Amino acid sequence: MASPSESSEETRSAVPYGTPDAPRIAVRGEAHLEVDPEIARIGITVSARGTDRRDALTDLTRRNTTALDLVKTYGDAVEKLETGAFSITPELTKHGRGERIRAYHGRVHITAELTDFTALGELTTRLADLDLTRVDGPWWALRPDSPAHRQARQQAVREAVQRAREYAEALGTTLAALVELADIGAENAHPYGMEAQATRSMRTMAFDAAAPEGAPALDLEPERQHVHAQVNARFTMSPPVL
Repeated sequence: MASPSESSEETRSAVPYGTPDAPRIAVRGEAHLEVDPEIARIGITVSARGTDRRDALTDLTRRNTTALDLVKTYGDAVEKLETGAFSITPELTKHGRGERIRAYHGRVHITAELTDFTALGELTTRLADLDLTRVDGPWWALRPDSPAHRQARQQAVREAVQRAREYAEALGTTLAALVELADIGAENAHPYGMEAQATRSMRTMAFDAAAPEGAPALDLEPERQHVHAQVNARFTMSPPVL
């Protein structure tokens, strides 16, 4: 004879499978959307080189200010502007038995986030036309709170209900109640950054300061974003007549 604790454990383990009086259906709902991006990011690297450390630093500061001022002229089209890594590095060369500093290399990395993609093409060209300035990107993306994410989740839920209803109809019965609704991997969720990286489409282009004076704005075609949502759902249904 099983002890009370063993009986309760058996009952808990049997719950996901339902009972003859309340059979359960477990389904997965999925949604795949393709939508226009909402933001675009570009990386800007400003460089300077000189045999004197102070001169290299002065040139770097001047070019960094020029790049920042240019980006800021686009006003509301620029949603975010951030300065990342800064470095000033000596370049060593052999001199007899020892070493001496041949030159100094300076770099500043800037990230700009834009919402106006027409302005993005013009800004990219103008930045690439600056001395010793590199432009990378654009990286197209959706905002974390984009309505597209909510739309995908809701569509996944509707798809789960429809799939469960079709299974029940195949047995000549109907759904009775929702027992559980959960995101896929909800128990072992990844940090937002990892998941977002997997759902973003990216396009990378690099531009050096080789564009002719007065070069026309680049025609950048925004890359469509793919949004994916999945849910697990469990329902009870009225007992079918088999």
